[in-house]
Amino acid sequence: MGSMYKDEQDDWVTVCLKYLLFVFNFLFWMGGGVVMGVGIWTLVDKGEYLSLLASSTFAVSAYILILAGGLVMVTGFLGCCAVIREQRSCLSTYFSCLLLIFIIELVAGVLAYVYYQALSEELKQHLSKTMTENYAQPGKESITQSVDRLQQDFKCCGSNNSFDWMHSAYIITSPETEKRLVPDSCCKTITPQCGKRDHPSNIYKVEGGCITKLEQFLADHLLIIGAVGIGVACLQLIGAVLTACFIYLLYKEEEEDFSDV
Repeated sequence: MGSMYKDEQDDWVTVCLKYLLFVFNFLFWMGGGVVMGVGIWTLVDKGEYLSLLASSTFAVSAYILILAGGLVMVTGFLGCCAVIREQRSCLSTYFSCLLLIFIIELVAGVLAYVYYQALSEELKQHLSKTMTENYAQPGKESITQSVDRLQQDFKCCGSNNSFDWMHSAYIITSPETEKRLVPDSCCKTITPQCGKRDHPSNIYKVEGGCITKLEQFLADHLLIIGAVGIGVACLQLIGAVLTACFIYLLYKEEEEDFSDV
C-alpha cells in the first residue's frame, strides 16, 4: 500500500514538473525574443556612433545578445517538444543547450559591465582625438557623418566644449571651412555657413560637451544589455535545475518499470 502511494506521489510530481517545464519553456521562448530585440535595438538605435569608439566591445556585447536570443528561441521550442515527448536523450540535449546559452549570455553581461567601467576613460582619450583629427578629412566620411549626427542628436558641440574645434584639422587646414569657427552641425538651426558664429544663441553650449552626452547614452544601453543578459542567464539556471529534476524522475520511472518486469 505504501509503495503504491509512493508511486502515485511520484507520478503526480512528474506531471506537475512536466507542465511547469512546459510553461517555463514558453516563457523562455518569449524571453529569447526580448533578448534578441534588445540586441538589435542596441545596434539600430544610433548605431552609427560605434565608429567613434576605440574598441568594438559595445558592438560585440550586442551581437552576442542577438546570437543568444536566437538560440534561446530555438532551444525553447525544442525544449517544449522534449518535455511533451518525455525522452531523456532529448531532454539531456536541451539541458546542455541551456548551459551553453547560459555561458554566452553571462559573457555578454560581464562584457557589458566591464566595458561600462572603462567607458568614461575611453571616450575622454579617443573621442576628442577622433573629432579633431578625422572630421571632414579624406576617407573619413563615416566619422564625419557620425560626428554631425552626434552633435545634432545630443545638442552638443565639440568633445568637451565648442572651443575644441579651434584645434581641429577641419578648422586649421581644411579649405572647406570658409572661416567657420565650428562645423554647421553645432548650430541650433542649421543653415549654410552657420558655423561662422559661435555665440550661445547660435550653437549648442553644453557643459561636458558631446563626451558627457555620448557616455550617458552608451552607459544606459550597457546597463540594459548587462541586466538582460545576466537576468535571462539566471532564469536559465532555474530551467536547467527543473530539467535535471525531470530527467532524474524519468530515469527513476524507467528503472522501476524495468524492475517490475
